[in-house]
Amino acid sequence: MPANTMKAIRLHEYGGPEVLRVDEVEVPEPGPGEVLIRVHAVGLNPPDWYVREGMPDVPAEFKPPFELPLIPGTDVSGTVEAIAADVHDFAAGDEVFGLLRFPVALQGGAYAQYVTAPASDLARKPAGVDHVHAAALPMSGLTAWQFLIELGHDHPSPFQEARHHPMALGSETTVLINGAAGGVGHLALQLAKWKGARVIAVASGPHETFLRELGADEFIDYTKERPEEAARDIDLVLDTVGGPHSRRFLRTLKRGGSLYPVYFGEFDDAENEKLGVTVTGTQVRSNGAQLAELARLLDAGTVRPAIDSTFPLTDASAAHERAARGHIRGKIVLTVA
Repeated sequence: MPANTMKAIRLHEYGGPEVLRVDEVEVPEPGPGEVLIRVHAVGLNPPDWYVREGMPDVPAEFKPPFELPLIPGTDVSGTVEAIAADVHDFAAGDEVFGLLRFPVALQGGAYAQYVTAPASDLARKPAGVDHVHAAALPMSGLTAWQFLIELGHDHPSPFQEARHHPMALGSETTVLINGAAGGVGHLALQLAKWKGARVIAVASGPHETFLRELGADEFIDYTKERPEEAARDIDLVLDTVGGPHSRRFLRTLKRGGSLYPVYFGEFDDAENEKLGVTVTGTQVRSNGAQLAELARLLDAGTVRPAIDSTFPLTDASAAHERAARGHIRGKIVLTVA
């Protein structure tokens, strides 16, 4: 068993990267249905910095409650240290990875040397994949999977009444991915190619070689031309940037096409109906079974998470500073000694 205390990154106040503090705290104990993981690597995701900032752009009525101090982080790869009595799928010594408790808890306590996790949120890490690459996969990989391949849950979308139904992808399907070099985008590109689709990748010029190596059939440099003007007759747009400007991609779609904004914006149902297109989104959720499917693709080399940069856990503030500079290629990962 581990020592009674561990190093963890905690928020005692909201603000910039400098508020991430290295603390000595008690090692948590697994509750019913949980395992204790010795953390080897932690993947960074946008909710990490949204919470760090106090989610200032979220209306008060929609802002989930947080109690400070809190340990951020949801994406983890590590080794099972201990299990609750009712856990039978894992044992001490198993190498696992997962997206922890999302979105029930927007932060799962992963920025630490140890973390507890629901066993149902975890999958076994492939032996041939290191912890850094495994930690880069969960939230971004599950987002791409649940938008493009299989939703895998019955929870209603927090953004709209319409239920999200992933479009069947195949050799006759053209998919445009906006923000293709980012965490969700570069994994979505690989999943779409796995299904046989033709993929148009949208990113800035320096990412072209990287995205073509991942399988992009066409590349649009958004710094030189507007993708909504350069592309036409698209079956599906996955807009990983999303937000208020996502609506511009409606003009790229053929009738019967779909737009999936990862960050939902304002849309007019009447306009969508007139154009003959659908616009749906969803909220990524923890799902160990889907992660196991992704693990098989990871093990086979079909999906390869790209690592933008790594930082020691104790340099979490520097990792957040890197994230704030943007133009991330793949994922930022914290390593835990």
